Amino acid sequence: MKSVTDIAAEIVAREGGFVNDPDDPGGATKYGVTLATMRRLGLDLTGDGKITAEDVRRLNPAQAEKIVVEHYYRRPGIGALPEALQASVFDMYVNAGANAIKVLQRLLSDMGFDCAVDGAVGPQTVRAAQMAFEAAPGHLADAYAIARRNYYYSLADARPASRKFARRRDGGKGGWILRAEEFMAERYRLSDSQHRARVAAWG
Repeated sequence: MKSVTDIAAEIVAREGGFVNDPDDPGGATKYGVTLATMRRLGLDLTGDGKITAEDVRRLNPAQAEKIVVEHYYRRPGIGALPEALQASVFDMYVNAGANAIKVLQRLLSDMGFDCAVDGAVGPQTVRAAQMAFEAAPGHLADAYAIARRNYYYSLADARPASRKFARRRDGGKGGWILRAEEFMAERYRLSDSQHRARVAAWG
């Protein structure tokens, strides 16, 4: 398995440079690190006594990698989950915060393992995830990635402003969907026609 730092470097590269899309609830973001996170951490990179979008612009990849490892992997407790899940849950946590854990917890509950859906990795979640992995070691990572993809589609169903993240202008798969599918076996990825059928109701 890749190291946490290797995964963090891939996440930072995948997230890319500075964006401040008004349709993105995360607001000003660079390398997956949001303005809200930088304010919470007190990262005043400009030294002007306030933390604004300009501080987000100043963030470099090395700083971002340290932040995502500490605040999106170690502190949420993702390292306690089965290894097969860690990269995908870590990646989604950067992208969607505690919803990454809630998606897992709902999946575990649906699989019949007792698990509260509270967005926190506690002993119950770790135990349920381990039991699920032991029951289906070759399928749990794919099942999580599919649940993650479904979450993104559902989010876009409910919030039209988010649809551009799930569907490109030409109708193909948007960044959210492609990102989820990176973590599943190819046989579970939707064909272009299947994707277009899924989003057809969006108009």
